[in-house]
This record gives sequence, structure tokens and C-alpha cells, in this order.
Amino acid sequence: MRRLFPVTDETVARPGGTAPDTGEVPGSALPGAEPADHEWTFEELAAAYAYPEPGPGGLVPWLRANMVSTLDGAAQHEGRSQPISGATDMRIFGTLRGLADVVIVGAETVRQEEYRPARAREAFAALRKEAGQGPAPAIAVVSASLDLDFSRPLFTSPLVPTLVLTGAAAAPDRVAAAEKAGARVVIAGDGMGVDPARAVAALADLGMTRLLTEGGPRLLGQLIAAGVLDELCLTVSPMLAAGDAQRIAGGPSVTVPRRFALVSLLEEEGFLFGRYRRT
Repeated sequence: MRRLFPVTDETVARPGGTAPDTGEVPGSALPGAEPADHEWTFEELAAAYAYPEPGPGGLVPWLRANMVSTLDGAAQHEGRSQPISGATDMRIFGTLRGLADVVIVGAETVRQEEYRPARAREAFAALRKEAGQGPAPAIAVVSASLDLDFSRPLFTSPLVPTLVLTGAAAAPDRVAAAEKAGARVVIAGDGMGVDPARAVAALADLGMTRLLTEGGPRLLGQLIAAGVLDELCLTVSPMLAAGDAQRIAGGPSVTVPRRFALVSLLEEEGFLFGRYRRT
């Protein structure tokens, strides 16, 4: 993997390149610089994707999204994201989970992607302990109807109890079924649906401030429209899918497009890994 942005000594120290204004011969690197194109360790990835440091008032909620898209804008192929992903994308996927307190995901994505509980990873054990986190992030499923299979491992055997975010008007029998399976039901809306801002606040009240959403597109669209998304980690896959697949975000439109700034850009085997923060 190599870093394309921000431009640093490491960026220009790539195989086959000439370091500017140094007189270096082709194929050499800047003195003391590591080769830019190498397989990054989890420690390097964790540093590249670290959450913002706490401010004077302590930790505040920070919501990032992690999504993948083809060159022609497809977020899925035949209903799943796996066919348009790759090995490094999955390493970054694991890194972002390893840094998060909780992973927020829509019910449809849980059904389509056959979600399982997050697992503890030795590579992140020390980092999570130092940050005061549990062994793995919780999964928080956003669902108005609670039309979920509560017999699946996501609910019956997670390392950390799964959360279900729903509205106050959710069917009592479905709430009871979720709780019987071992899930923790969190009310984050007055009606059937979930209010994104209330969901973020409710998770923060539970001590979960490092927030990660993996979509799907409908949920991400709702988070964008509500103005609660702080960061987007976007993998651009060097593939073309055509068809009528969803984009990474759908649902309600915004009055004025939200402006985000590029924080970093990495590349490996044609995949681009961008990190954007709202301005």
C-alpha cells in the first residue's frame, strides 16, 4: 500500500520514482524513508484511521461511515458488497471495527449480508485495553419493525451484547423477542422509526462515542440527511458493475450537498481508500 495524500517524504519515496530536488537516482528512496509501497501492519492502519483525540470537554461522539463503491457508483453486486471488495479493503474494514466502540448497521444489511457478531482480534487487544474499550465492538442494529431473526448468532451468542435501536412505537412482542434473545433494546425515536441524532446521543449515553456505520445505503442516507455523519471512509473499487445497484447512500435528499474535505488517500492494487471529514 502507498499513501497518495497527504504528500510526504514517504509518498514520493516510491519504487521507480525520483525524489524531487534531491538528485536521487530512479528506484531510490529519500534518505531514511521507508519504501512507500509495502504491506501496512494493523498498527500502521490503526494510526492512519485513528479517531480524533478528546477535546477539553472529554470524549464526544464521532460517527464515521465505511463504504465501498465501484467506479460506476455501485455499492453492491447482486445485493452484497463482498464481490466488489478486496483483501486490503477487508483489512481496513477490520481495522475500523477494531477502533470502534459500536458498529451501527441497518436491518436490511443485517439480513442481506448475514451479519455475525464482531470478534475479538489479538492485533487490537492492547490498543482497545488502553482506550478503555471492551474486547470487541458491539453491533447496533437499526430497525423500526424489528423484523429480524433473533435466533441468529448476532443476537444469541455475541461477545458483547447486540443493541437494537428502534422507536417508542415498536411492536411490544418484537421488543420482547429481542430482549429474550439477549439483545439490548434502545429507544431512539418517538414513533416507529429511529431519529439519527437521538441514536447517536443514546449510544454516547451508554459510553459509546467512537461510532462506525457500515450502512447500508438507506441508513447512510438517513444519517447524512440528519447531519450527524462526521467522517466517510470510502473505498473506490477498480471494477465496473453496471445494472441498477444502489449507490452508497440513498433515501432522503439534502437541501444543499454536504461538503467534506479529503484527509487521506491510500492506494493498493488499483483500490483507492479515501478518508473524508465534514468541513
